[in-house]
Amino acid sequence: MEDYIQIGNKKVGGNNSTFIIAEMSANHNQDFNKALEIIKRAKEAGADAIKLQTYTPDTITLDCDNEYFQIKQGTIWDGTTLHKLYEKAYTPWEWQPRLKEEAENEGLICFSSPFDKTAVDFLEKMDVPAYKIASFEITDIPFIEYIASKGKPVIMSTGIATLPDIEEAVNACKRMGNEQIVLLKCTSAYPAPIDTVNLRTIPNMAETFGTVVGLSDHTLGTHVSVASIALGAKVIEKHFTISRSEGGPDSAFSMEPSEFKEMVKGIRDVEKALGTVTYNLTEKQKRSREHSRSLFVVKDINKGELFTEENVKSIRPAFGMETKHFKDVIGKKASVDIQKGTPMTWNFVER
Repeated sequence: MEDYIQIGNKKVGGNNSTFIIAEMSANHNQDFNKALEIIKRAKEAGADAIKLQTYTPDTITLDCDNEYFQIKQGTIWDGTTLHKLYEKAYTPWEWQPRLKEEAENEGLICFSSPFDKTAVDFLEKMDVPAYKIASFEITDIPFIEYIASKGKPVIMSTGIATLPDIEEAVNACKRMGNEQIVLLKCTSAYPAPIDTVNLRTIPNMAETFGTVVGLSDHTLGTHVSVASIALGAKVIEKHFTISRSEGGPDSAFSMEPSEFKEMVKGIRDVEKALGTVTYNLTEKQKRSREHSRSLFVVKDINKGELFTEENVKSIRPAFGMETKHFKDVIGKKASVDIQKGTPMTWNFVER
């Protein structure tokens, strides 16, 4: 089995570069031109993909304001109902084929998070190259099976999932003959407190489930996403907005273009720094070895004189005999006259 999956023209996982997703979410604020601008600015900031969300208020929840539909879990959206929130947050479906086309014209991969079967059917007609399952849908096993049955890569956030939940979701994909799975470590808090992220779960998730892994990051700033690369994250997802000052349901925990660009640079730098397992030296490192230590004659020595700890020392630079031979030299006689500052060699030792 390959250690990577293919999403559009990108190989995701293995030794390939990190797949960086800009999540548009609700940051268009119901303005189509703003959505287009987000796509363009995401490309300029270094994203590989733009992700949409495909639902309507009526496909994701019920227009009801009784206690069950009130948002009151200590979130930034408390005080409204689910239906009212999604009325503000959804991306009109008639936009989405055009947004995908514009994204692809920019060189971005475009896919979406569907939230019911009708959204999946709609996205199939758009021929999206992958599907994202949001954290709060990971426990909907029939829905996951339906998505997996389409035979495309499935990226799943695990923000509200227990270990058995993740196992059940992964098995649901596999039952449908789909092993193109990416699991994203995620904390479903908006923004997410740093001490709830638990990045060490990422390598454990890869080992436990044998999938490509990554991070859906709701923290503020760039450092958590960048750090996750060193722990094996191969996919990074961050909410993206033109400016937090424009407001909107998700703006408070979204990245602006300059921040996103900084994050991308950090990720690419860490990828280079991780490199491969090697003990070989670069040409520059080999040259730098000239400044390491070796044995030098530090006082004038006459032929026949003994080498001592006073006239031979381990000093910088490295043009003399290796220091490990120090004890082999001390007490031996000099075969020639030697001037102070001369690198020590075996030719100076009387046989």
